[in-house]
Amino acid sequence: MKDCPVCNGMKILTEKCPSCSGVMSDKGRYMDYFDDYSPYMPIEQMKEIDGIKNDKKDFKCPHLLTCEDCGEDKIFLVQEEEE
Repeated sequence: MKDCPVCNGMKILTEKCPSCSGVMSDKGRYMDYFDDYSPYMPIEQMKEIDGIKNDKKDFKCPHLLTCEDCGEDKIFLVQEEEE
């Protein structure tokens, strides 16, 4: 089984904003923002409807990043790893 190292606290995302080079903050899984119940749905099921091509097949966990300076949002795909 593969798990997201960022969701499980084993790694921290440190990305620069593509617009202003500011620091981007990880806001968690992208799918958790779809509606009130999204965070409680099975992750693999949500990957089937998130609109990101092959994230389920390629074992990628989409995270929403937001720039602390300009507010730009970006989806970043984290490679899932073996437990």
